Amino acid sequence: MRLFVHQLTVLDFSYLHPTRGLVGESWQVDIELEGGLDDQGMVLDFGDVKRRVKYLIDESFDHRLLVPADHAGLSMQGDQLRFLLEGGQRIRHRGPAEAVQFIPAPEISTDSVARAIHQALEPVLPGNVQSVHLTLYPEPEEGAWYQYSHGLKLHCGNCQRIAHGHRSRIRIWRDGVRDEMLEQLWAERLRDIYIGTEADMVAITSWNDQSCFRFAYSAEQGDFELELDAERCYLLDTESTVENIARHIRERLEKEHQGSRFRVQAFEGIGKGAISESH
Repeated sequence: MRLFVHQLTVLDFSYLHPTRGLVGESWQVDIELEGGLDDQGMVLDFGDVKRRVKYLIDESFDHRLLVPADHAGLSMQGDQLRFLLEGGQRIRHRGPAEAVQFIPAPEISTDSVARAIHQALEPVLPGNVQSVHLTLYPEPEEGAWYQYSHGLKLHCGNCQRIAHGHRSRIRIWRDGVRDEMLEQLWAERLRDIYIGTEADMVAITSWNDQSCFRFAYSAEQGDFELELDAERCYLLDTESTVENIARHIRERLEKEHQGSRFRVQAFEGIGKGAISESH
């Protein structure tokens, strides 16, 4: 017998890639549990799937920085992580242990993360569950979308972690008409980008003759620091909430196309986000 749960949860996280750098991502998680029936005539009660399985997945992998532990360019100095990219760039991260999850693989992929989740689940499942199959996958790529990372120091939950992210759609209406060219333009501007708050940028440094931005702040969970190539950053004068991102894009559009009215729908991962409209 196999028990299945489709879209058990959504993981919003960032990961380190050897060429793309810091990448925001959103994956849906499907699960199948195979085994014998317990005294209730079940492989596992759906309530337990949510209490045990979903909780563990969310707690250990959601809103974290996923790091390929076997990548040759990875090094650790205390709580500071250094990651060398193939193009000669470098990313540095420092933060509480719970903000990072190391994946035993040379690269982050749906398969490597599924294996890590499977390994974490094995000790918490009852003996009648004989095998677990996990499927991780992004939302279908319809229209314009981008992948970004950020951190919200004022957030009371895990969004305060300085390097987590999302795969997000963007929809733009200009004078009541959908404008797919503008959508693609903004998707390109924000693809594989770190959206940082100007007040959190504490230094401009250099690595291999390339300018880098260093962001740092203290939040409820601890002290955070992130340094990466300046070209991979996009600065806001506000906190990088999805509400402020949508408003920022709308205000930029109004300046670039004076006389037009805009409606911007910015997603934060799958099925959620914010809308900003011209008055």
